Amino acid sequence: MKLSNVKIENFRLLRDVELGLEDRTTLIVGRNNSGKTSLAELFRRLLLEKNLSFRLEDFSLGCHEQFWNAFAALSAGAEAADVLDMLPSIRITLDVAYDVDAADLGPVGDCIIDLDPNCTHVRLILTFGPRANAADLLFADLPAPGEDMEVARTALFRVLGTRVAVAYGSALEAVDPNDPTNRKPLETKMLTAIMQGGFINAQRGLDDDTKRERDVLGKVVEVLFQSALNDPTDHAKRTTAEQLKIAVEGIQKDLHADFNVKLTSLLPTFELFGYPGLADPGLITETSFDVEKLLSDHTKVRYAGKNGVTLPETYNGLGVRNLVYMLLQLLRFFREYQATPTAAGVHLIFIEEPEAHLHPQMQEVFIRQLDQITNAFVAQLNENRPWPVQFVVTTHSPHMANEARFESMRYFLSIADEEGVRKSVVKDLRQGMGDAPEPDRDFLHQYLTLTRCDLFFADKAVLIEGTSERLLLPAMIRKTDNAAPGEPQLGSQYVTVMEVGGAYAHRFFDLLAFLKLRTLIITDIDAVRPNVNNKREAVPVAQGQFTSNGCLKALFGDNVSPTELLAKMPDEKTANGRRVAYQIPEDDGAACGRSFEDAFILANPALFPLGDGDAATAAYELAAEQKKSAFALEYAITNTEWSVPRYIAEGLRWLAQGNPAPVAPPEAVAVEILAEAAGVEIDAIQGGEHG
Repeated sequence: MKLSNVKIENFRLLRDVELGLEDRTTLIVGRNNSGKTSLAELFRRLLLEKNLSFRLEDFSLGCHEQFWNAFAALSAGAEAADVLDMLPSIRITLDVAYDVDAADLGPVGDCIIDLDPNCTHVRLILTFGPRANAADLLFADLPAPGEDMEVARTALFRVLGTRVAVAYGSALEAVDPNDPTNRKPLETKMLTAIMQGGFINAQRGLDDDTKRERDVLGKVVEVLFQSALNDPTDHAKRTTAEQLKIAVEGIQKDLHADFNVKLTSLLPTFELFGYPGLADPGLITETSFDVEKLLSDHTKVRYAGKNGVTLPETYNGLGVRNLVYMLLQLLRFFREYQATPTAAGVHLIFIEEPEAHLHPQMQEVFIRQLDQITNAFVAQLNENRPWPVQFVVTTHSPHMANEARFESMRYFLSIADEEGVRKSVVKDLRQGMGDAPEPDRDFLHQYLTLTRCDLFFADKAVLIEGTSERLLLPAMIRKTDNAAPGEPQLGSQYVTVMEVGGAYAHRFFDLLAFLKLRTLIITDIDAVRPNVNNKREAVPVAQGQFTSNGCLKALFGDNVSPTELLAKMPDEKTANGRRVAYQIPEDDGAACGRSFEDAFILANPALFPLGDGDAATAAYELAAEQKKSAFALEYAITNTEWSVPRYIAEGLRWLAQGNPAPVAPPEAVAVEILAEAAGVEIDAIQGGEHG
């Protein structure tokens, strides 16, 4: 049994998203504030809270207008039933797949209401929606919208925060996957009977605090003890836990017989004040040990040292402590599931940002070993009885993304709607890349595994040819930003740079379009012509008849000529959020370079002696003499006064557009933030700097 598909409506950034879950591990990737944490928080509410409820703040901002429209309609005399239909609801649709040949389907059996023998999943819909009298409860005593609409709107949303909890309620239904009108009401507790949840939060309390031990790991021991004490299957562990309990009770007897007698003698002599009287009870001390409190409050997990000295948690590195904590938590979740007499058919475990404090290789190992950890628990601790666990891992780590196939990744993207309100879009790479040719998918996975998966976390991307462009690109970005004051600055945006070569850039097109990632492809025009043996050889652009560049041929046809390429207008170089940049003359009609190096030379004639002959040929011959890495390093570090080739400058300025970051320079923003926090005038701060 597994949770196969989830659809979420109107919860925070998740206004209308749908994602499928893998049988074992689903990796949630994406930029900051794209809805990944909202997904984990939603399931935390569904699976851990006894009284499921939501607040006004949980409703997506994009559906707030529905509250206003319903209020306006009621004020205009609309029927209460029509007003209810206008109010927004938070709705979660869960598809749980099951095995029709299973001996016992457990609580899922009560949710099967379809008559289709080929249907192998149940659909559960949980709705947090308005009650029958919600209109009266939400809008009572509010002034009707008048001339001042802003006043009425403010008054409405000021009271909605407290009224939603009363006017709304949660309802769970089983819905026929083939007939949405066929429904069966269920108690909301049925959800936790079918699914069990475990959560390892991003904030795990592992801060290095040398003054006070946090003993985060020690808290897990109590849970492991409880699960062992109640384990119906593992007799040995249950016996050990019971022996621990008996040992503590024996200690308590000894304390009462000796320790408490002496402690009672230290009590003050109340007789001087007439207490106790003839009818008053006397006072004695009693020290009680509770084995659970003993474990949670007084038992610490420490690291072995030497000479009998053990070391506290904080003496080990944060990465090791984080890893040990996560492994102990996984063991705890397994033990809790194992010790539950009627275990749920689905065990969903969310792990948020497991990469915290782990070095890159350990990050890769962790995501790779989740299956092995699960198999070890089943084989060594559960007599090979299956554990129906599904992991949902949210991460910002490209190293973890490297270890996952495309099919297991769900890419979260935050976009603005027509009103400028942010919402999440979920890209399922199993579906999105499923139509791509197998060689392309294999290439992309192998390439990203060998390098990095920064594409999944960046705002924009630059695909480049080789070493020279990679080494000089940071300087070129700075120069083009400085030449465009007041315009979007590319240097303040999250840009990933990938060295892919001209022969492979086109293989990224489908992925880039799917991710909606604004991308600049910097490549070479690579002019060639047939020689006497009819084999194409490299020549200056003016002598070229074709291009050997795979990316340009994929975009403009195999037989496109350099002359045709030079005639392309900027809009012809742009499609699906990506733009290609290849060499063009620095001035219209002037010489054109064939590669980055000779284009750089032509853009900086004062730095290179080209003579009086054909500039393009001279630059082509001079570039051929250069060693690419030495050439790039010289102009990146030593000789930094140069101009950016025109084709790259135009491409970088195009890429900078659509910038979500502030246009103001970072220094000015920092000054404004500091002034606001300190409550002083900006001039005073700047004056202090200069004074």
